Amino acid sequence: MVWNWQQDDWPLFRWDKGVLAQAEAQFLKQSGVLIGATKHFNEEDKNRLVVDLITGEALKTSEIEGEYLNRESVQSSILRNLGLAADHRRAPPAERGIADMMTDLYQHFDKPLSHTTLFNWHKMLTNGRRDLKDIGCYRTHDDPMQVVSGRLDKPKVHFEAPASKYMQKEMDAFILWWKNTAVGGKHPLPALTRTGIAHLYFVCIHPFEDGNGRVGRALSEKSLAEYQGQPTLIALSQTIERNRKAYYHTLESNNKNNEITDWLVYFANTVLDAQNYSLDMIDFLIEKTKLYDRVRGRLNARQEKVLARLFREGLDGFKGGLSAENYISITGTSRATATRDLQDCVEKGALIKTGVLKSTRYHLNIKLQKKKMEGRLSV
Repeated sequence: MVWNWQQDDWPLFRWDKGVLAQAEAQFLKQSGVLIGATKHFNEEDKNRLVVDLITGEALKTSEIEGEYLNRESVQSSILRNLGLAADHRRAPPAERGIADMMTDLYQHFDKPLSHTTLFNWHKMLTNGRRDLKDIGCYRTHDDPMQVVSGRLDKPKVHFEAPASKYMQKEMDAFILWWKNTAVGGKHPLPALTRTGIAHLYFVCIHPFEDGNGRVGRALSEKSLAEYQGQPTLIALSQTIERNRKAYYHTLESNNKNNEITDWLVYFANTVLDAQNYSLDMIDFLIEKTKLYDRVRGRLNARQEKVLARLFREGLDGFKGGLSAENYISITGTSRATATRDLQDCVEKGALIKTGVLKSTRYHLNIKLQKKKMEGRLSV
């Protein structure tokens, strides 16, 4: 197999600019809408949006790689990093590390990209790891860096990256490309085009012993933030994770030559979906405020606890909706009391009831929930 980096035109990627024109225009339009929407938030709501998005990105960029972290520990670390109120939870190294990297990305998106930036991210990301030889530096091992699957005795090689001895040269070229293609650079590229190339280019070099996918997705968000002049606040990793098979398949389909239109179209659409998700999150917070205004002082402590739990579940909510059993588990109350409380929540406009008997479920009484139930929400 001859990989893209083994060909004479590496890394001179080629693509059809016309195919991407509409997506680039849509990105600019939606960026304006997203930036404008956040201006209506007070400081508390904006902080909540930022923390929720960074937390979601930290969790999902890890889940794409098959690593499942504790949400509360990640969020607690992010809150502390941002100087916001947080508990004194002692986060495990992996949770603290990804939180540190994602917070650094948010706070310092406008700093020039350098080897040091990447090394620091890698050290954060691999916090607590004892199984890696090269931490906070490019890989040095002699073995081929391969992406494989299948049985140990009959592995399938999806990709093989350049040898470790070429890492410094490849990454020098990557960072120079990053500088030259930025806004104000020698060869500036449109936002989605640059972001898509940056991700593919980086993961094909595969400079680290581990963590390349997570660093690559962080670079994608940094690229978009640089273009906008502020943190993107889009749910990129959350969107990718929803169909990670398509993500890996499209990456694999575009690592054998340097004509990458298919990859750029896929990635551009993914970014647009991520923007839509973030806009839905903003609407979710607005609807949350409206619902609490409607029921303020009218619910008992059990109902308020369940309502808060439902909102903590975010846009996705409880899978299949809240059941009476869920209510009993959260509050510790009896079935009869749970039934009365839930019916009262429906009558007061806090919840919507669907189904009958054992199939009865409850959902937040907000427009976004109704859209989701009708199958029209972008999540």
